[in-house]
Amino acid sequence: MSYSFDRVRILVIEDNQPMLEICRTLLLTFGVGEVLTAKNGEEGFKIACKENPDIIIADWMMEPTDGITMTRRLRNDTLSPNHYVPIILMTGFSEKKRVVQARDAGVTEFLVKPFTARDLYKRIAQIIERPRQFVRSEEFFGPDRRRKADPVYKGPFKRDSDIAAMAAQDIRKKEASLQLDKLRKESGLLKTDKIGDIDFDVDFK
Repeated sequence: MSYSFDRVRILVIEDNQPMLEICRTLLLTFGVGEVLTAKNGEEGFKIACKENPDIIIADWMMEPTDGITMTRRLRNDTLSPNHYVPIILMTGFSEKKRVVQARDAGVTEFLVKPFTARDLYKRIAQIIERPRQFVRSEEFFGPDRRRKADPVYKGPFKRDSDIAAMAAQDIRKKEASLQLDKLRKESGLLKTDKIGDIDFDVDFK
């Protein structure tokens, strides 16, 4: 199933500039209405407090504030505008103990690097199709470990029937697709290649 993301605002937090740019461009090709960016967890927390995005995608290993620490702040800090915001954590760690650590910090979805565009899309779709209830205890606040589909979900991801808006969105998606093709060509990536932390020889200025 495809979705209309034109009303969705996503914040991407990644300290690797090429990776940040590719993630941003991928999201635009998905039709995301607005993509905000930050280079570390500290900056990301400040932008999240100011902009209150619908979804946050963050890398794990960042300085001075990593993705796990930032997730805990978003879940528990009184300054956080939305303690329930879905958070997708990107990481090169795939061991079970790392997944458990991320889950216990309040992460919604886990995305292991390297990943494909389809992998990223599926994580966003998972958030939409199966929004999870939150639980609070003395030591934890975050999404329930159990996954339950909500057949009557009526959140901000409904299909948009406005023809003019859809046409404008199609133009943005095509432009983003061309930009993504350019990034792939300059970095030597094929469409079938997975995306990970690689130092591309690309000028992002």
